[in-house]
Amino acid sequence: MKKLISAALAGTLALSLAACGSSASVSESTPSSASSEAAASTAETGSDLAGTTIKVAASPTPHAEILNVAKELLAEQGITLDIIEFSDYVQPNMVTESGEVDANYFQHQPYLDSFNEENGTHLVSVGDIHYEPLGIYPGKTQSLEEIPDGAVIAVPNDTTNEARALQLLAAQGIITIREDAGLTATVNDITENPHNVQVEELEAAQLPRTLADVDYAVMNGNYALEAGFSVGTDALATEDADSEAAQTYANVLVVKEGNENDPAVQALLKALQSQEVKDFINETYGGAVVALF
Repeated sequence: MKKLISAALAGTLALSLAACGSSASVSESTPSSASSEAAASTAETGSDLAGTTIKVAASPTPHAEILNVAKELLAEQGITLDIIEFSDYVQPNMVTESGEVDANYFQHQPYLDSFNEENGTHLVSVGDIHYEPLGIYPGKTQSLEEIPDGAVIAVPNDTTNEARALQLLAAQGIITIREDAGLTATVNDITENPHNVQVEELEAAQLPRTLADVDYAVMNGNYALEAGFSVGTDALATEDADSEAAQTYANVLVVKEGNENDPAVQALLKALQSQEVKDFINETYGGAVVALF
């Protein structure tokens, strides 16, 4: 993403910028107060961003679908949105850190915090977009009332989503979690397990494919949607809208630290938090995705 440059420098630098082909080196520096004011003005109008291309890494569903609505709004300002889809939770952050893309949209804040801590990355949220309730989906067993002794329950294996899955199981009375475990809970925090369930930790994207082999799977909303499941008709239980998780796990637009006020990033945020995007979310996902703006 290229920062605004003065008219006096434009002619001199145009060829070198085009030859470079990399937006990361330009967008990594933090804007001065003067350029920050210009960024705010530009984000409002978009008039000075014609010809800009923004590269965003995203999960296919629902993130890329939502971005496609924003893409149409940005196109009206002459901004091109290049959406690059990933099926995992690691690469989108790595390519944002390296500058291969300008932003990503696939994760919630606790996952982002955990990823930064574990990988030494420097990624920050620009704003909240939506929330996806976690759900318990049936596999070999079709209801929670018929849970067999020794039932196998697959859950996401990343730190934050595993805690969230365990808390959802606890809310259904399947297990009991240590009171102060909160959203850092692990299997070691299970204090009561009356059904002797076996918790199987798997990569989140693999969970829909495990349903034939497990009794239940606790799945992230985006992966459930990709696999053709409806939270309204297929999930046996979901996170309550008033739960701690619902208040915590907003899906956010993320950039490398220092790029938060880039005018194109702010234009993208404005498009994602538009009424058009909100209407699309409400009309498309049947409660599996909830707008937070």
